[in-house]
Amino acid sequence: MGLALGCLQVDQSTVAIKEVFGKFDDVLEPGCHFVPWCLGSQVAGYLSLRVQQLDVRCETKTKDNVFVTVVASIQYRALAEGAVDAFYKLSNTREQIQAYVFDVIRASVPKMELDASFEQKNEIAKAVEEELEKAMCAYGYEIVQTLIVDIEPDEHVKRAMNEINAAARLRMAANEKAEAEKILQIKRAEGEAESKYLAGLGIARQRQAIVDGLRDSVLAFSENVPGTTSKDVMDMVMVTQYFDTLKEIGASSKSTSVFVPH
Repeated sequence: MGLALGCLQVDQSTVAIKEVFGKFDDVLEPGCHFVPWCLGSQVAGYLSLRVQQLDVRCETKTKDNVFVTVVASIQYRALAEGAVDAFYKLSNTREQIQAYVFDVIRASVPKMELDASFEQKNEIAKAVEEELEKAMCAYGYEIVQTLIVDIEPDEHVKRAMNEINAAARLRMAANEKAEAEKILQIKRAEGEAESKYLAGLGIARQRQAIVDGLRDSVLAFSENVPGTTSKDVMDMVMVTQYFDTLKEIGASSKSTSVFVPH
């Protein structure tokens, strides 16, 4: 009914292109407008001012001859002040943007090696955005944001990279294990050395105590029994130890010692 009366509604974030007898006349902003079709006025089309997104997949080759697929996400919108250029100058906006993205990516990535391309995603995105800004502003479009969302190497390359990474981690694990075993051996050797040192100190103190005891016994015996010499006392001690040894050997049921008369 509204169109029959020449009334037209333009929705929010949209503009309409008005023509009179096929010639551009005006850009109709959101709201209600009078378009007298009987006088040759008509709406040639509508142009959305909303931000749109275009995902582009581009296959290219890196400097070290690895084929990769670069996935770029382009966010763009038509400008209200450039609506005429956006509507009349481009027949297929998405294909035009895609062509520029292909051109920039295939000029930038071949200068980088595979690892560098992952590290310099922001530089690639910036180069794409700058080129698109220069090209699309002439057609009434603004590039809002350009993102390199993914870089996908060939499946065989990804498998090889994973194997290299796994081998490197296994090598690191082996080095860490060897270092741990080395530390254990060093600590074990230090413990054994400390144990032997302490055992040696114990034996030395034991022998010193025996010598001190024998000396005191010899001195006491010489004082209490006049006429005895140190040799007499030592002979008596040796005989006493001899009989004590025989007693201990005889008391054990599992003794393996053999005494040979001499």
